[in-house]
Amino acid sequence: MTNVFDKSRLPSRHVSVGPERAPHRSYYYAMGIPEEDIAKPFVALASAGNNSAPCNTTLDAQADAAQRGVIAGGGLPRRFNTITVTDGIAMGHQGMKSSLVSREVIADSVELSVRGHCYDALVGFAGCDKSLPGMMMSMLRLNVPSIFVYGGSILPGRFHDRDVTVVDVFEVVGKYAAGACPLSEVHELEKVACPGHGACGGQFTANTMACVGEAIGLSLPNSNMTPAPYSTREQIAVAAGAQVMELIARNLRPRDICTREAFINAARVVAATGGSTNAALHLPAMAHEAGIDFDLFDVAEAFKTTPYIADLKPGGKYVAKDMYEAGGVYMLMKTMLSGGFLDGNCITVTGKTLGENIDQVTWNPDQKVIYDIKTPITPTGGVVGLRGSLAPDGAIVKVAGMHRLVFEGPARCFDCEEDAFAAVEAREINEGEVIVIRYEGPKGGPGMREMLSTTAALYGLGMGEKVALITDGRFSGGTRGFCIGHVGPEAAEGGPIALVEDGDSIRIDAEIGTIDLLVADDVLAARKAAWRPRTNDYQAGVLWRYARNVGPAYQGAVTHPGAKAETHVYADI
Repeated sequence: MTNVFDKSRLPSRHVSVGPERAPHRSYYYAMGIPEEDIAKPFVALASAGNNSAPCNTTLDAQADAAQRGVIAGGGLPRRFNTITVTDGIAMGHQGMKSSLVSREVIADSVELSVRGHCYDALVGFAGCDKSLPGMMMSMLRLNVPSIFVYGGSILPGRFHDRDVTVVDVFEVVGKYAAGACPLSEVHELEKVACPGHGACGGQFTANTMACVGEAIGLSLPNSNMTPAPYSTREQIAVAAGAQVMELIARNLRPRDICTREAFINAARVVAATGGSTNAALHLPAMAHEAGIDFDLFDVAEAFKTTPYIADLKPGGKYVAKDMYEAGGVYMLMKTMLSGGFLDGNCITVTGKTLGENIDQVTWNPDQKVIYDIKTPITPTGGVVGLRGSLAPDGAIVKVAGMHRLVFEGPARCFDCEEDAFAAVEAREINEGEVIVIRYEGPKGGPGMREMLSTTAALYGLGMGEKVALITDGRFSGGTRGFCIGHVGPEAAEGGPIALVEDGDSIRIDAEIGTIDLLVADDVLAARKAAWRPRTNDYQAGVLWRYARNVGPAYQGAVTHPGAKAETHVYADI
């Protein structure tokens, strides 16, 4: 132990120091903890580990390994668990309404456990989509010294001599529905697509937010792209436990690290990797926890000026394992910084700046995954923000790998995902149509479901870029094609998407960033006057409470006032 800690300035003094805390200490003695350890800083190790899905199955072991680092650094580790909702299993049915809500529950539960037990620092372990931003949101909310650790991605499956991911399985469902493959091919693919532990392997939401963790400075350099099955994940966990003790000694906190400039860096890395559109939901939510104004339009501004340089699925060829072997997130950021696309002055959990960390990396010109910033795949980002008469509060589309960036066609309206999916399976969708799925927003769903089952089925039918799809809900990071999500205001609030009728012309231009409903103003005014709010089937429980509290998607779909309303920060109790 090299650091000496003054407990009189740490939250854990409230449960461990002084004669009045004898009852509290008695619980620690009951767990076999000696007096000298009770006198150390208390470090929370929050794990989203469970047996719900392979994304989360290694997290508890990694959190346990981190205890060794905390102990070596002079702290007392305290492990606890939180929930996850795994999108791949929740997808395509009512269970997906729980997914985004789980982000808030994760952040809330970590906050409550840390507050209730007066922990001094936090190392968070997450593996599935919403658990990553949820964990980082709790760090920013609590503002105790924190490090985020991603559990790692799954290795790619192999099918007919090519790498595959779970998205290939979603897409083969549509292929089978079209009569383009036998049922035996579906069964064969589903058995090999996910070969073991780890989160979905492409640049879907989990890997996108794992990149964010490094870009924003909350994760150790080049730690998050290491695949889940690799033994080096244990070493990363131990290092995180040791480093958080250094952060306590320096009183270096998440809000010192996650400045507005760091959020711009994170948004640029999302764009450069062709990452998930869900980042445009999660980055504003994280910024909200830090009291920083950073909404969908700020994210889109960063997207608009960032080259797309990482050739990753679903728009490209490679998976997270390939990016790891190419040099990881820091290899990507090496060329981005050299081109002036990152602010290298942002501090990170190493105690050094992003630029200083990047200086330790040597550019590898022989790898094939990450292009030099001077010769990008495309000159602007893989994700684009949209705004127009159909979406005054904005919308988002992933354009990585797309060839068609302008689309105009007649609307085909559905008031829930199930009806749209049934029409796709029945091959009732026509080429050139703009499919509108509404009443699936944060309030209207409630829960803002992802639509991967529908979009993947369209690709399986060969209709991926022959139609457009617009929703006030969300899309999976695995979605590809002309799919626009986060349309706001949402239908449940009477936004323009609620007023669209079959046959209305809709024009989307992802080159200039517009999305417009080509209907006369007086016609829309008459429809608006006749519109009435709808009720949903969730009139009790957590989904009811979420619908009552959740804000608009362009501000991150958050459920509380955020840091700007604080009168004190937990870390300073």
